[in-house]
Amino acid sequence: MQTSGNQNVTVKEASTTKYQNGASSTSASAIKRGDRVLVLGTTGGTTITATQVVVQPDQVGQIPTNYKEGSGTIVSGTTANKATEAALAAYPEGVVDRVVQLSNGEYEVHNVGVKWPHHIFVNQDFKVVGADSKLPTG
Repeated sequence: MQTSGNQNVTVKEASTTKYQNGASSTSASAIKRGDRVLVLGTTGGTTITATQVVVQPDQVGQIPTNYKEGSGTIVSGTTANKATEAALAAYPEGVVDRVVQLSNGEYEVHNVGVKWPHHIFVNQDFKVVGADSKLPTG
């Protein structure tokens, strides 16, 4: 397989390797060529002995229908902190660089440092309602 940095690696399956499709358990046979996956395990050179393999979906949950990246108003303070806490509790990887309030009152938490999820959507009650991996183009 090839990493996002275009490095070729070998993934070695262990008897205890667990497979997930998003948040649901699955089997190795459910993973298809071209699927984006997150492989967790131990490394040795260019080999990863997998403890967990997660197929990364493009989107989960509810994405606002009129959502357009770059729209909305930057928020800060307590509101931004609460939205960030909710997003990182659901998706603990990455670094949040901004929180934007959308026209429907929900928040987009912009997560950098990871390819999944890149945008995490949080409602007015600070509950995560969706996420996507759409990366900006150009």
